[in-house]
Amino acid sequence: MPHVTVGTENGADIQLYYEDHGDGRPVVLVHGYPLDGRSWERQERVLLAAGYRVIAYDRRGFGKSGKPVIGYDYDTFAADLATLLDHLDLTGIVLGGFSMGTGEVTRYLGRYGSERVAKAVMFGAIPPFLLRTEDNPEGVDGKVFEDIKATVLADRYAWFEKFLDDFYNVDKLGPERISPYAWQAAFAVAASSSPHASYVCVDAWLTDFRDDLPKIDVPTLVVHGTEDRILPYDATAKRLPGLIRDLKLVTVEGGPHNIGWTHPEEVNSALLDFLGD
Repeated sequence: MPHVTVGTENGADIQLYYEDHGDGRPVVLVHGYPLDGRSWERQERVLLAAGYRVIAYDRRGFGKSGKPVIGYDYDTFAADLATLLDHLDLTGIVLGGFSMGTGEVTRYLGRYGSERVAKAVMFGAIPPFLLRTEDNPEGVDGKVFEDIKATVLADRYAWFEKFLDDFYNVDKLGPERISPYAWQAAFAVAASSSPHASYVCVDAWLTDFRDDLPKIDVPTLVVHGTEDRILPYDATAKRLPGLIRDLKLVTVEGGPHNIGWTHPEEVNSALLDFLGD
């Protein structure tokens, strides 16, 4: 199983697990919380069939990657991504993220630039800035996130159940678009994540990306569900036009947070059209 070392903790290596399949133009995919790189299966299949090389990795704390208790901030996440891209010596890539992974896409391009990146893709975007402040009135009240952290500490498995129900809008879309078996598979991945990571990542969600966005100088696709209960459309994707200079925004009517799973036909069509432009 391929791994790349991204740091150390108490003398032990911190390693990221990744999978690298196919050939052709590389597409690097960064997963959302609390899943892992294999959550891209409905996109990977069509990308491979279209002749792309697909690289997906597990963020530190999740999946088969190392589970340290350090480094759960977007500067470190972006540095981890940079280490992987350097390790594989990739250029001309399409850099895609879902949910929390859109933060890596944004911070990487803001900090490291686009020397290796030709295009960017965000599904269920977390930028520009999720927390409501005096200069960010469109954000979400901070008490929401404090309550989430308290719930995770009290019983993270109960938290994952509620989170994943809202992740897929199960009450509206199950079982046709999200079967109980797919839900259970997602729960198993979430339950296998680091307890520490599942808690401290909530703070990372409140990262301010507003200074990074003007630095994105590659064509960017944003796809977002209009009924996203995790990262509400009005607080996130709707605000990005004008903040990213070359942006295409596609909305999925009635789509939940994980539109890549529930609405793969619409998402994959938008993705392939964008990559082919």
